[in-house]
Amino acid sequence: MSQQTYDNHARIETGFHRILLPILLLTFIGSCVNLYHSLGDHQRLYSAALLAVVTFALMVIALYARIFALRAQDRAIRAEENLRHYVLTGKLLDARLTPHQIVALRFAPDNEFVDLAANAAASAMDPKAIKQAIRQWKADEHRV
Repeated sequence: MSQQTYDNHARIETGFHRILLPILLLTFIGSCVNLYHSLGDHQRLYSAALLAVVTFALMVIALYARIFALRAQDRAIRAEENLRHYVLTGKLLDARLTPHQIVALRFAPDNEFVDLAANAAASAMDPKAIKQAIRQWKADEHRV
């Protein structure tokens, strides 16, 4: 695996992003077309509507499963980074830092972390700007 940097840190999960989501999207489009064509045929209308609703529900479930996993991981990252900051400084992270800023700080090595966290809190840095300000990238290969 190549070294993780700002340019390649975004994770694309093939099974989810490139297989499941396109299949669900195409199935939903197909079910909507089927529903449209069955509007005049009362024998097919119920099953076509049911198929469209179930496909939509599956899309929502897939997206929520991804969102819930990311939120749970973000909570763990916030706790880890708060502990790391405490170990390095004896103080908790600045309360002005947003969860997204803290998640972005996880890529900073210890020698850059404390100063970058202070700058991020003081100037309300965007998470993208935080990641771009890191000079020595610390990889996170365990992101969901």
